[in-house]
Amino acid sequence: MKSVSHPTPVLRVPLQTDEEQTRRLLALQALFAQMCNALAPLVQQTRVWERVALHRMAYQALRQQFPAAGSQLVCNAIYAVSRTCRLVFQNPQSPFHLSRLGTRPLPLLRFGDDCPVYFDRHTLSLKGGQLSMYTLDGRMRFDLRLDPQAERRFHEEKLQEVVLTRDRDGQFALTIRFAPAFASAPAPAAAAAQPEAAPAPGRTPIPEFVQVLEP
Repeated sequence: MKSVSHPTPVLRVPLQTDEEQTRRLLALQALFAQMCNALAPLVQQTRVWERVALHRMAYQALRQQFPAAGSQLVCNAIYAVSRTCRLVFQNPQSPFHLSRLGTRPLPLLRFGDDCPVYFDRHTLSLKGGQLSMYTLDGRMRFDLRLDPQAERRFHEEKLQEVVLTRDRDGQFALTIRFAPAFASAPAPAAAAAQPEAAPAPGRTPIPEFVQVLEP
């Protein structure tokens, strides 16, 4: 029987940025962290981090507090907080799993300026090898050398997550995670419904960009 190859579910694209582009992406990343940190006390007080419920509670206030962010980036910050809370409070390997906290107050999550920024098809597009990305100063464009199959997948397959990250050397990259073939719900809601992958044994699921501050 002939084996069938399946395309990788994750595509990582390094971004070659000049000084001005780096400045703009750093500003975007810092504002995204500020929005996440504005949400974190609400989660701590209400113990609510389910994405839809958190959106209903916080969206209008965040839009007023961060008018430069734009509506979709606010939605993506809410998604980022919801996602991170699931890792911290619901992953069985987390030291802050709800079963371990019991009736104690939730700790406060503090997002660093190096936290990932989540995008979607409203804030990021790809056409003819050119990437267009939302920033606080308008759209920013990059020439990407993607093979035709990768660009076709971006347009035709459902996206689970599109994440901008910065490594310790200051290099920015986009990670595009495709939804499973059987998934039918749109991103990022589809991603919010997916269980988080368990970390390797002995490793904490808490991301490095988050501090967990116990009361």
